[in-house]
Amino acid sequence: MDKADVAWVMVSTMLVLLMVAPGLALFYGGMVRAKNMLSVLMQVLAVFCLAVVLWFVYGYSLAFTDGNAFFGGFSRLFFSGMFTPPEGFAMAGSIPEILFASFQATFAGITCALIVGSFAERVRFSAVLVFTVIWFTFAYVPMAHMVWHGGEVEGLLFAAGALDFAGGTVVHINAGIAGLVGAYVVGKRLGYGREAMQPHNLPMTFIGAALLWVGWFGFNAGSALGANETATLAFFNTLIATAGAVLAWVLTEWAAKGKPSMLGAASGAVAGLVGVTPAAGLVGPVGALLIGIAAGVICVWGVNGLKRMLKADDSLDVFGVHAVGGIVGALLTGIFNAQALGGPGLESAGEIAGQLWTQIEGVLLTIVWSGIVAFIAYKIADMVCGLRVSEDVEREGLDITSHGESAYHS
Repeated sequence: MDKADVAWVMVSTMLVLLMVAPGLALFYGGMVRAKNMLSVLMQVLAVFCLAVVLWFVYGYSLAFTDGNAFFGGFSRLFFSGMFTPPEGFAMAGSIPEILFASFQATFAGITCALIVGSFAERVRFSAVLVFTVIWFTFAYVPMAHMVWHGGEVEGLLFAAGALDFAGGTVVHINAGIAGLVGAYVVGKRLGYGREAMQPHNLPMTFIGAALLWVGWFGFNAGSALGANETATLAFFNTLIATAGAVLAWVLTEWAAKGKPSMLGAASGAVAGLVGVTPAAGLVGPVGALLIGIAAGVICVWGVNGLKRMLKADDSLDVFGVHAVGGIVGALLTGIFNAQALGGPGLESAGEIAGQLWTQIEGVLLTIVWSGIVAFIAYKIADMVCGLRVSEDVEREGLDITSHGESAYHS
């Protein structure tokens, strides 16, 4: 047991919590209309808490114990046996297993909470909870197992050698695809494309983005699972990639639209953070900067051109930033991991093509797996409690109709 490692991962776990409430909640909340502000805060918080409880009950066990290539087993239900851990729990290294499991609980929670942004302003609160239980169980848990479990029976993508330092596939592509499917299944908001649906409070969105950036140091550098050289590399990469992405987004938007927007700068920060997540401890600083710039530029297209092509009302651009940025990061990790390009990994440039193909396989599996599970989960939620609120309720706003309160009083 290393006290410095324990302290750093405990702080990192709290930083990931900071990413969700208040970070993600305010980032999303500021972007919806005033009448739906509280519903978004409520959904983000409730979904996060639901996922954490499910993680404690069975999620961790199915994700991080030996089973098969897709799921683990049941030996850690309710964190059973963690207070008398077996010697040398491989995944935890020099920290207690219960701390590793706690850290991973926050990852499960934020991944489920990210999806909320895609169907904001029109979905029943009960349906959100039903969907979360199903998608968490059959999409998040197996993806975490496949990518990160390296026990005696390795997860499918772990065994294949797929690189994902802190969750490009497991978190961002996984959530982004579920969000896109949700936007299609739920349908567009009333008046979408005809009425102005401006963010009601951009300073709040800025505060949320800033809190996400601060919290993300725990997300990425904490994934080293210790206070070590890998954590310091991931720490700086999280700083430089995000700075590059903000500038790239702002300049791209300036050139394309004539004016650089604050919402664009905040979105660029998130795009850079998403892009560097799979790469954080696996590439050098130059690679991280280039990944951030690429994510910034490509995600501008993701939330504009690609969004128009897809004809989906992804309310808060979960797909355009998280899935697109996650794909950019996952693929470029396979390139910049090479020592020839400043990374700590592949010893010869000749290995890059093979690693890139492995990364592509991981991305494609995530897209298909998450998409299918999400579609089924939305359909079951619709059958159980009805997915979408009525037109009258949607017009009045979900704050009053679903929660009996409003964010602002005139």
